[in-house]
Amino acid sequence: MAMAPASTTFLSCNQKLFLSRNVASSTKMAALFFGNRTISSIIRCAQSSAQTKTPLHRSNVIEILEQRGLVDSITSPNLRASCSSQTLKVYCGFDPTAESLHLGNLLGLIVLSWFRRCGHKAVPLIGGATARIGDPSGKSLERPELDLETLEKNTIGITNTITTILNRSTPDVGDDDSFMVLNNYDWWKEFKLLDFLKKVGKYARVGTMMAKESVKKRLESDQGMSYTEFTYQLLQGYDFLYLFENEGVNVQLGGSDQWGNITAGTELIRKILQTDGAYGLTFPLLLKSDGTKFGKSEDGAIWLSPAMLSPYKFYQYFFSVPDSDVVRFLKILTFLDMNVIMGLEAQMKNPGYVPNTAQRRLAEEVTRFVHGQEGLDEALKATEALRPGAETKLDWKTIEGIAQDVPSCSLSYDEVLNISLVDLSISTGLLESKSAARRLLKQGGLYLNNNRVDSEVKRIEAEDIVDGKVLLLSAGKKNKVVVRIS
Repeated sequence: MAMAPASTTFLSCNQKLFLSRNVASSTKMAALFFGNRTISSIIRCAQSSAQTKTPLHRSNVIEILEQRGLVDSITSPNLRASCSSQTLKVYCGFDPTAESLHLGNLLGLIVLSWFRRCGHKAVPLIGGATARIGDPSGKSLERPELDLETLEKNTIGITNTITTILNRSTPDVGDDDSFMVLNNYDWWKEFKLLDFLKKVGKYARVGTMMAKESVKKRLESDQGMSYTEFTYQLLQGYDFLYLFENEGVNVQLGGSDQWGNITAGTELIRKILQTDGAYGLTFPLLLKSDGTKFGKSEDGAIWLSPAMLSPYKFYQYFFSVPDSDVVRFLKILTFLDMNVIMGLEAQMKNPGYVPNTAQRRLAEEVTRFVHGQEGLDEALKATEALRPGAETKLDWKTIEGIAQDVPSCSLSYDEVLNISLVDLSISTGLLESKSAARRLLKQGGLYLNNNRVDSEVKRIEAEDIVDGKVLLLSAGKKNKVVVRIS
């Protein structure tokens, strides 16, 4: 098994890079990564010294996580005592299989943040090596192989996302050493096969490896499992061993589907280093009350990067959570005090409850965590401005801000001017027929730039074109089309 040649664009562990609270943009990050020299995968992110809040140092993080429904299993009850008696280093892995993390990765960042809030150290691990193999957990097919250029681009993207979120997510932590980002490619790129077999392979029992749930499911399927995927659990297991031995990492976190990979690591540590001081903790997968996966929309994954999904659309996704899920998601996806959440739950049962109050709070808290206050403000502004009938005056920047999230088209000035709104609604694809447009007009559901249109003879005038550049057509509250004027 020949290892791919080392790529200097992957973070290396030869140097240390200190970042300010304001994280560099993706472009600047790319410039750093693609420079002539290798830079560090150890990113120690300085927290603002202006924050004076006291971290929850002695709060037992396991008790907090259990109260909020964020613990599925732990490998040893001793972890609970260790959380109270010592400062732990906790890691969670993120394979760069896409340019951005998605909603399924959010729980890992939240649990890492809870550990930091309780005075522990967080270690997000980028799987620059393991992403070349592909984790078979929860997958019915082997992952397609990623080329080096894509892996490097993905590594930069998710490193930037993790650093940005964690850098601002725990303002009450003043320690500039409270988290560091590592890349497992740094220790795998020089690891020879014979050395791996000698150091790790002889301690791995094939029967135990085959008994892992992720392996059993794939072996029972028609597709089966490749040897490459079969070894993934050993690679992840060795990651824990390496971090335990070289970085003092005590705990590995992961979703409940990672249990087999996590215990592979604790077993290797116990057998090779003859110690029981390594622990694993899994959190439940992010599911809706009906058992389906939470984190997918009709358009695909809910990405955490604003370059791939706008804060507006991210906010709207959480605003649309059903009542049956909103309280549980407030517990697991926000840092709100449990008394506040219980208060919202009680309000929902009252006759005077304003619908979607809890959803609005959920959307605000999660959007602020992922996109910061600036991203939340952007989402709130767009939400209010784009509400049909809203009094907020539209400008072309606000409309363009949601253009990636709604259907859009481009028409020439002459094609738009003096055309009837009914005809424009059909030609832009907002509505299917004139009869549908007329019916919606009578019902008061057709809007031009958020203003209700009641007349069937309404034609587009020059003053209707917002800043001379765009129109916003709406059919009801949700269906919209942005018309760019060329």
